[in-house]
Amino acid sequence: MKSGKKAVYPLIYITLIAMMFFAVVFSAGTGSASIGFLNSLKIILSKIPLLERLVSTDGMPSQYFTIIFSIRLPRIAASILVGMGLSVCGVVFQGMFRNPMADPYVLGISSGAVLGAALAFVTGTQYALFSLGLVPLYAFIGAVMATTAVYLIAQKGGKLVTNTLILSGIAIGFLCSSVISIIIIASREQAHRILFWTMGSMTGSSWDTVLVMLPFILAGSLVLLLNAGNINILSTGDESAVSLGVNAGALKRLLLLTASMVTAISVCFCGTIGFVGLIIPHAVRYLTGPDHKKLMPVSALAGGIFLLLCDTAARTLFAPQEIPIGVITSLFGVPFFISLLLRSKRRTLA
Repeated sequence: MKSGKKAVYPLIYITLIAMMFFAVVFSAGTGSASIGFLNSLKIILSKIPLLERLVSTDGMPSQYFTIIFSIRLPRIAASILVGMGLSVCGVVFQGMFRNPMADPYVLGISSGAVLGAALAFVTGTQYALFSLGLVPLYAFIGAVMATTAVYLIAQKGGKLVTNTLILSGIAIGFLCSSVISIIIIASREQAHRILFWTMGSMTGSSWDTVLVMLPFILAGSLVLLLNAGNINILSTGDESAVSLGVNAGALKRLLLLTASMVTAISVCFCGTIGFVGLIIPHAVRYLTGPDHKKLMPVSALAGGIFLLLCDTAARTLFAPQEIPIGVITSLFGVPFFISLLLRSKRRTLA
């Protein structure tokens, strides 16, 4: 039986990688300027060493190459990175807090990032940071400050108290949202930009965006993945973890800071995108079970595919008008969240 299960996991990885490739090709060929799946596939393969000989792009309009490589692929790469990062963080928070409804936004990180972005909008963004503007920098600082505040409030005797951590995150989130509302009222000319940011968007993604996000998200996700075994132990409870030789307090601090950094770097470029870290880990558990060593990498792949498809829908459903990507993820996330609440209610009554 065990050998059968082990044989399934490589198939899951191969299937998800294949799905991601086809999702990339589909997304690259879909939009207000329709290129088509086959043309998109030829253009992408033509730039891959050894595979370029298998396809011919003769007679292909040059603007197709510009649209795919300069506009759509950076956005696709950014969507996959953010989806992977948020999904991995969702797995970590749910395991660490032993709370099935925990996700990367439970700590007020996204609200802090949006507050930072709002301040950037009203104070001016005429200066550049790696050609990306000041908005991502302000958003990242806001996310880090919110996380720091939550962390300091939740500490008791040098230890992190899980319930206090979640409640303090909710409180800091509401505080940031209140300040954002004041900023919107006081600066009506920036209200539309701030509101669009609160709902999330991949519109401003570029190769510069991808290059800045890539090392942070990959390095942070690697640190979390290397601690997957410890998260398995931590999810059994602090006392059990201590009895097995795991320093629960130090491990929680490492996981919290690393996951918060990954979430912050994701949010600071694309705004608030909710429910990815909630939906994907639960869906993937049906395939992998609760073992975080398998759950985390599969969630990363599934999260990248999910957010890429959501972003494709956001920019194509009402093209050329674009829907905030957070609206699309919420359409999936809210019913899922309600189902979790109902399931929890039934368990409580039972």
